Amino acid sequence: MRPGTFITIILGLCFIFSYFIYEYMLPQFIKDGGVVVILLMVLTMMDITFIVERSLTMRKAKGKRSQVQFLKDTMESIRKNDIAKSIELCNAQRGTMANVLRAGLERYQTISDENLTSDRQVAEVRRAFDEANALEMPLLERNLIGLQTIATIATLVGLLGTTIGMIRAFEAMAQEGAPDALQLALGISEALINTAGGLAAAIMGIVAYNFFINKVDTFTYAVDEVSQEVVAILTGRN
Repeated sequence: MRPGTFITIILGLCFIFSYFIYEYMLPQFIKDGGVVVILLMVLTMMDITFIVERSLTMRKAKGKRSQVQFLKDTMESIRKNDIAKSIELCNAQRGTMANVLRAGLERYQTISDENLTSDRQVAEVRRAFDEANALEMPLLERNLIGLQTIATIATLVGLLGTTIGMIRAFEAMAQEGAPDALQLALGISEALINTAGGLAAAIMGIVAYNFFINKVDTFTYAVDEVSQEVVAILTGRN
């Protein structure tokens, strides 16, 4: 499924669920925040959806078994010049690391019988690693910009609700005679509820974004390090 289609479907479902919850499940003091509460609920649901989706993707990117054991077995096979077994291990493991390694090893296996210089072989293997890495990394970074965007939008939406609530409060105070205490209280309540909702969604988005960005950076560094080690082993053999 394309990212745009996925986000559109999720956005529509979040609006439906948020409206249903707002109408039938929320306590009255939260509903007093007005329709802006629905927007904040949509943003919060999208935060949760992206967090779950990214968590599943990161888990899948690690492969089927322990990466440490996978790398240990694969490096041992490469050092023994058993490239076919190394590729089989990558096929069984799957995941980002295995996909990148398999691309480089398959390229090396293809050109090993060609009359190429050592430097040319290394260059070809590195290019295969780089191309595979360029294909895998966008999958790990998908929807992270969505989390960052939600963190920004949620703050602004909360501020919008705060402003609307304060307008209502000042209108109650501006009436002739005694201020309308009920409208004043509703305006202040609306302002504070939207402020709290906006901050909650923004905090969730920021924390999740930084967490997953750190995961992606760590994963990228590990893939680059392993790729360089494989190239060094192949270079030493040649």
